[in-house]
Amino acid sequence: MTPLEAATEAARAAGEVALKYYRSGFDVTIKPDLTPVTQADREAEQVIVEILRRAFPDHGFLGEEFGERGPRDRRFIIDPIDGTKNFVRRIPVWATLIALEEAGEVTVGVVHNPVTGELYTARRGGGAFLNGERIRVSDVGDLGQAHLIHAGLGLLRRAGCWDGFVRLVDATDRQRGFGDYAGYGLVAEGKAELYVEVDLKPWDLAPCMLLVEEAGGRFSDLDGRRSIYTGTALATNGRLHDNALAMLRR
Repeated sequence: MTPLEAATEAARAAGEVALKYYRSGFDVTIKPDLTPVTQADREAEQVIVEILRRAFPDHGFLGEEFGERGPRDRRFIIDPIDGTKNFVRRIPVWATLIALEEAGEVTVGVVHNPVTGELYTARRGGGAFLNGERIRVSDVGDLGQAHLIHAGLGLLRRAGCWDGFVRLVDATDRQRGFGDYAGYGLVAEGKAELYVEVDLKPWDLAPCMLLVEEAGGRFSDLDGRRSIYTGTALATNGRLHDNALAMLRR
């Protein structure tokens, strides 16, 4: 079994666990960082680790709910439910995120929304796919024709990014707030050109970065660094990346 096959199997199994709670009920606990967590998050991550550990016993793990375990040079990065606040409110914009990081480089990514059936997969050098069909970013080269996706506006304001974000809003044709994994999917599919997000952890970003890059786009933080560890993200179709960074920084 390849890492991509194992990650896909694990994401589907986690989705089944999460859906059971999503359609019935669960208790919500507030973590120290003031974000919610449910039994679904914990059980889904446990299922993922069990499946991946059986397939790759020498790999480590970095997960949102149970932290870091095992080797760092080759590890799976896991977000069992990306979009827990949506999950809690029964908004169907949430997904299981799994990536494989090898020597600091993300090489495999899986994003699965069990409500909608969306399954995004990517392998370094092998392209990006949605439900088995190849996806590509758009070729829009003019900010004035671009669609801008954003996550939480309050987070952008509190992060000190507001002035730059407003410049980007004024420069683009259309703005929508889909948030979480969905923004990266829209960029990778060529349905939007720009996605800006802040207040992030590596498990929020690892498979999404690979998905965008393998679809032909670019990914960086808001300072232009290609990293999932600095807490901010800009995903674009590539052609507009430098212009967008200049507006966000100026």
